[in-house]
Amino acid sequence: MRAGVAKRFLATAVAGLATTCAMAAAAEAAPIVSVGVSSLPDFQGQAATAKPIKRVPRPEQNPFMAPNPNSNIHNDTWMTDAYRRAGPLGQSLETQSEQKKSALCGSITFDSEGRIVTVCPSIPFPPEARIIDPDTLETTATYELPDAPDPPGTKEYQNFAGGGYFFLDRQDRIWVATKTNHLYVLEQRQSGTELVRTRDYDLGGVLDEEQERISSALPDFDGRIWFVTRRGGKVGTLNPATGRIRLIRLEGEQIQNSFAVASNGVYVVSSERLYRFKADDRGRPRVVWQSGYKDSGIVKPGQADAGSGTTPTILKGGYVAITDNARPMHVVVYRTERRLRGKRRKVCEVPVFGRTQGATENSLIGARRSLIVENNYGYQDPFGPSSGHVTRPGFARVDIDRDGRGCHRVWTNRTVRAPTVVPKMSLKTGLIYTYTRPPDPTRNQGYFWTALDYRTGETAWSKYAGSGLPYNNNYAGLSLGPDGTAYLAVIGGILALRDG
Repeated sequence: MRAGVAKRFLATAVAGLATTCAMAAAAEAAPIVSVGVSSLPDFQGQAATAKPIKRVPRPEQNPFMAPNPNSNIHNDTWMTDAYRRAGPLGQSLETQSEQKKSALCGSITFDSEGRIVTVCPSIPFPPEARIIDPDTLETTATYELPDAPDPPGTKEYQNFAGGGYFFLDRQDRIWVATKTNHLYVLEQRQSGTELVRTRDYDLGGVLDEEQERISSALPDFDGRIWFVTRRGGKVGTLNPATGRIRLIRLEGEQIQNSFAVASNGVYVVSSERLYRFKADDRGRPRVVWQSGYKDSGIVKPGQADAGSGTTPTILKGGYVAITDNARPMHVVVYRTERRLRGKRRKVCEVPVFGRTQGATENSLIGARRSLIVENNYGYQDPFGPSSGHVTRPGFARVDIDRDGRGCHRVWTNRTVRAPTVVPKMSLKTGLIYTYTRPPDPTRNQGYFWTALDYRTGETAWSKYAGSGLPYNNNYAGLSLGPDGTAYLAVIGGILALRDG
């Protein structure tokens, strides 16, 4: 399907959903309508018993962001994707959905009152920031962000600029990079029923407005805002008090994903290398160390570009991990310290998912010495002729050896197929939560909430969510709310899952 046809198709689809929403009574959400019906069981497996994962070190709390795990798509600035609160165990599961206009809301965060805070950088409408009631899923406040044409060659369904990555600060304010290369600060007012722009930082003077877009922006532990661009490989800092910008370019490299932040520096993975940065006395980004990784040079189906598809994940003990883009793909772990004292920078490279059909475009889950990786190989344009095709299966757990000299694969689940979701783990239940698209004899595009056992990798249970394009999450991240409800944005709106 040509891009223009796809865009018109999506416009018609979401406009129809918006019309249906407007016709629904305010007190009663309009559920997302499935396109087709899955022939698979509504529920498979059995309810799990909580098996807490103990003695997991807490990631550092960034003093300029909302309390962990509520501040960004990956929960904290170590990008662990792990919660200390519970998620659903699978007991009499209840599903809920509400249709919403332009609802590809990739990141879900939670403010100090437990409200859902999100930004939806979707097509064909301009990006929009939203506050959503966690119980009713009703949108209580919106703020339309500026729109701009995508750089040439950018795939619309893989364009995360304009809010795919944003963060929430300690005052419940949204910090979001726009498609016009500004950084907006949006403040909540009137108990979450109004969003007002209170700051506007123009970063366009140091970026190519035709080619470069800000992928992600996050504060370091000194309050300096770091930002990266997909094209141009630029890494910059902004002093929010003075507006001063400092910038360096990684020549010939691209930065597709977000980055990790610790008290000892900022970790950025480009299309060629993993970097640890630190700002110098003038605030300019400075490379502390860098290390390459294996790259086939192939943009595998499901990936946004050739290179690592992960945001770096930091683990206690001086480790940071990514995946490479080799054949087979590896989970790669590095030492974070500046001076290695005879040790190797690279701790290990562990192959996962076979030689030719392994790829991921989502961050690793990290807890203790464990890293969980998801296979996204085979995902296609959701608006094209191959939309809804099943992807290659695979989840795997890789652990760093106790002596820190290497790593080993603990288990591989070879049946679960998770096309694009950012999975999450609950340390309180011991379950990994994902969103799957299993093969269906009727070829209906059915999507399921799915839970895996952290210790064994076995599937605990699956619960039917819905079918067709409206239920495709297209790279959006799953989140666990303060009361244990799971949330996920999809093309048709927003979903919720909770124990009955």
